[in-house]
Amino acid sequence: MADVNGPIGPVVIIKRISAAAETRHHGGAWKVAYADFVTAMMAFFLLMWLVNATTEKQRSGLADYFNPTIARMPGAAGDGRQEGVRHAVSQAMPDSEKAADFEEVAQQIQNQLTGTGAESMQLTNLLKHVVTRMTDEGLVIELTDLTDESLFIDDTAQPRVILAELTRILSRVLGNMRNDIALSGHVRAYPEMLKTSPVWALSDARAHAVRNLLEQAGLDAKRIQRVSGYADRKQRSGNPMDAANNRIEVILLR
Repeated sequence: MADVNGPIGPVVIIKRISAAAETRHHGGAWKVAYADFVTAMMAFFLLMWLVNATTEKQRSGLADYFNPTIARMPGAAGDGRQEGVRHAVSQAMPDSEKAADFEEVAQQIQNQLTGTGAESMQLTNLLKHVVTRMTDEGLVIELTDLTDESLFIDDTAQPRVILAELTRILSRVLGNMRNDIALSGHVRAYPEMLKTSPVWALSDARAHAVRNLLEQAGLDAKRIQRVSGYADRKQRSGNPMDAANNRIEVILLR
């Protein structure tokens, strides 16, 4: 056996043992991972709440909005993104759904123009000149003469004050919509003995007079796609010379 005694006494041997690997500090990575997990769970429960709180139609709209296949539409207003999304969503809707949406909008406009629940008798009297009906082309809003009150001065295209007031109401009601608009003028028949019948020029001039009034009242001029004069060719009354045949049709196109 080796002698462990040194020249001056026993030799003390010190053995250094390093700390075990598992006792080292792990850092804060687990805290970041936990925070991400909690955030994801909050987002998940928020999504579940939104799904439960929205209708099927709203969920469909949200899905279309975030659909990555919807691209920016060329020529859209502004930067194109919002307008492009709306246009693409509209184009993607089935015809039956688009028709149902238009019918709903048209009904709202009709309700506003029936005079029911009007704020004043004056407004009620104004809306007596308004007749609405649905056609394949869209919602037709007729501004008509009454037997005792016409919309234009005599046989001219100069509008009376009542017509200016009516167009202001129409501009406000239609201003909430995006659909294009068409205008058509119609007049009563005149005696055949006249050397020159004014029906064509008069119906056209009156339609343009209403166009001008609508634009002056704030309606976007770009929405007006067509202005036509039909003379006395499309009568509403069995009597061709009846004042009820004098009318302007404002058509909210589908």
